[in-house]
Amino acid sequence: MICFPNCKINLGLHILRKLPDGFHELETAFYPLELRDILEIIPSKTGETTLSVTGLTLPGDTRDNLCIRAWQLLSSRTGIPPVSIFLHKIIPAGAGLGGGSSDAAFTLSMLNTMYSLGLSEKELGDLALGLGMDCPFFLLNSPAIATGKGEILNPVPLNLKGMKIVLVKPDIHISTADAYANVTPKPGRTPLQEILMNPAEEWKNILVNDFEESIFRRYPEIEKIKQTLYDTGAVYASMSGSGSAVFGIFRKYPDIQGKFTECYTWVGEI
Repeated sequence: MICFPNCKINLGLHILRKLPDGFHELETAFYPLELRDILEIIPSKTGETTLSVTGLTLPGDTRDNLCIRAWQLLSSRTGIPPVSIFLHKIIPAGAGLGGGSSDAAFTLSMLNTMYSLGLSEKELGDLALGLGMDCPFFLLNSPAIATGKGEILNPVPLNLKGMKIVLVKPDIHISTADAYANVTPKPGRTPLQEILMNPAEEWKNILVNDFEESIFRRYPEIEKIKQTLYDTGAVYASMSGSGSAVFGIFRKYPDIQGKFTECYTWVGEI
């Protein structure tokens, strides 16, 4: 079985407060994109579950990959047999695009189908939450406001269809833990759903990602990318999640030739 896990961007990200368990209460809007990995799962011929990765390089040991952990979760619960997983990475890691979480969520869904497990959407969502706070979103895969620790999803009627997007990721890997360690919570914010009801052209000064302040201080080259996207005609630009990818939303395809030569760049339609 083959599928194509997609990524997401964050439209705004409010860190509201630090919780007693060390996590943070947040509010963000997830919006799915058409930038996709390629994921294939077949029954194992060796009696072991393995993962083979091609395309972009992934940091760390493949045995700790979220796809393997997704299989382990289902195997411990349902006794499904070993599988061979083949992952071609097109979505960059450490970018704030949720590529690893998407791969894991799609792995759960594929295995549920392959082995006729009959797990409900809620059961899959609960399993996905055990792999990462943004994993359940990729089972929904439509615009949603995420609250709590990011696990509470409420669909939002947000449609950017027809607009163009440019994703730019410099050769910088930002760990989520480091990003949260340096962010300052800011309570009492205007709800994101209210902000997003404004035209995209008005988002520049009202739709913010709280991670940008500390990340831009440490990595001014990321802030420069954001400004370059605005200079190129973006109606809105922002870092996605905890970075390091930055996106610009445009009314028409921009000319970015020669602007981001040392970065991973993807241009598409929303």
